[in-house]
Amino acid sequence: MTPIHEPLSEEAAARLVQVAALSKSSFVIRGGGTRSLHVTPEGTDVLSARGLNGIVAYNPAEMTMTARAGTPLETVEAALAEKRQMLAFEPNDLRGALGTSGIPTIGGVFATNASGPRRFVAGAARDSLLGVRFVNGKGEVVKAGGRVMKNVTGLDLAKLLAGSHGSLALLTEVTFRLLPVPETAATIVISNLNDAEAAAAMATALSMSVEVSGAAHLPESVRGRFAGGALPEGPATVLRLEGLAASVAVRAEKLGAAMARFGAVSQLDAETTRRLWREIRDAAPYADGTPRPLWRVSVAPIAGQQLVAALRLETGVDAFYDWQGGLVWLRMESDPEAALLRRYVKAVGGGHATLLRVRPEVLAATETVQPQSDAVAALSARVKASFDPAGLFKSTMVG
Repeated sequence: MTPIHEPLSEEAAARLVQVAALSKSSFVIRGGGTRSLHVTPEGTDVLSARGLNGIVAYNPAEMTMTARAGTPLETVEAALAEKRQMLAFEPNDLRGALGTSGIPTIGGVFATNASGPRRFVAGAARDSLLGVRFVNGKGEVVKAGGRVMKNVTGLDLAKLLAGSHGSLALLTEVTFRLLPVPETAATIVISNLNDAEAAAAMATALSMSVEVSGAAHLPESVRGRFAGGALPEGPATVLRLEGLAASVAVRAEKLGAAMARFGAVSQLDAETTRRLWREIRDAAPYADGTPRPLWRVSVAPIAGQQLVAALRLETGVDAFYDWQGGLVWLRMESDPEAALLRRYVKAVGGGHATLLRVRPEVLAATETVQPQSDAVAALSARVKASFDPAGLFKSTMVG
């Protein structure tokens, strides 16, 4: 059985790493374990951040919070809800799609750069990160950044750790900025567009001065699995508007009128809007209890539908699109087809394809993350050597 170490303080975590460095052992870092795909390598211990729990500081007036890395995400969001504030980047919850259990942690959110539908207007998780405390591979406690938005010292260092999947250091504390919760929200739905037409409609909507905060396309294969079947018949192209009620009403009318040239237009109320975008965020249609390979592919917005169209000529796939088409949730019907997928990702201009779910017996033979170019790999190796010279921290997809 894999040993699990769960230090209750930053100092205890540092001592564990110091001992590991002397004994030349290694760790997989884990938060809630909700985003894990890989099996922990034999001879590698788990270093869990769950014991580093609690909100350290919350300043609603400055719209900042500091929390220990193992603090459950739901604890953070509950505290923010009392002050009608939120994490702007909408961190997703992929437990349903990945078939994992556990409780997502705020450290895991930043370690995986977990970002939802609002990313293309509000930025990714790393863009909300103001400061961090962490234990590096030498067992040193390091602080980067500050607790107020004006202090940007070390911000680039914090951004390096965001999305590093526990491969560089153990996050022990994170400081991040917040935004007010919008008073209301609405979704404009354009029905019966094919993927290419939807891409054009979303591009038009994003060029307008109506402040669209979500743009997704849900083909007919998945449309009925959203919002309890509340969407109209046919493929649905959905555009979210948020803000003050009077403003949303005016912008919705303007956007609906502009979209009418693409197809039939309807509108969803605030409650249905919240449910719909939560399900888009969490890849809900693929929370189907199966091990069929699930990919998360990031490409240029116009390239998403081109990628899927090319793949459909050669293999069985199901897909829907977020981020104006630039994020493709892609489920393969049988094998992962990693080589085929990455060949087409390159053909449409490049991007990133990450395998999130696959049968265990296929995992070892599949390259799950996007291969780096030689130049990027060399830079990554230098960064790794700076943070973790002995290679104590083994990379895995964690949360």
